[in-house]
Amino acid sequence: MIGRITGTLLEKHPPQVLLEVGGVGYELDVPMSTFYDLPELGQRVTLLTHQVIREDAHLLYGFLSAEERAAFRQLIRIAGVGPRTALAVLSGLSVDGLVQAVTLQESGRLTRVPGIGKKTAERLLLELKGKLGAELASAPGRAPLEDTGQDVLRALLALGYSEREAGAAVRALPAGTAVSDGIRMALKSLARE
Repeated sequence: MIGRITGTLLEKHPPQVLLEVGGVGYELDVPMSTFYDLPELGQRVTLLTHQVIREDAHLLYGFLSAEERAAFRQLIRIAGVGPRTALAVLSGLSVDGLVQAVTLQESGRLTRVPGIGKKTAERLLLELKGKLGAELASAPGRAPLEDTGQDVLRALLALGYSEREAGAAVRALPAGTAVSDGIRMALKSLARE
């Protein structure tokens, strides 16, 4: 199985990218969270991969972080959830957002993802409960989001900011910040962007 690939980024057409490695072009499907963080065309990039082999195709899925790949793998283990649906979930929610939705059992976050209905969202929450958050929390170099950070994140999401914007603002907050101060600081940083 191909676990990682490093090469020159030749093309970007959402959700697909083309990487040249040793004279061979590899097509990879990536979630939008990875797509937005890719370098410019012609630059080198390393992607963690997941390979799916079917009768009619050999498919590669690429991720910039181990957390994204782990979440993707957990999602495709669920009956009825294929790689396309898993990519849609990771394109619509950050990994932290997905973990919080599973932890808090908030099906509303998942139903905002195109192609995910209420029943599918509830099944995902049920199947991932106790699996997704535990696996990702134990990943090396990953600190759990404190209660204050979760409160600030929920407030930013309620104000209409995307998972990505809100998550980045919360991660930039200094440790030990009070909720009200955290919201104020996050809003200031988001207003500058």
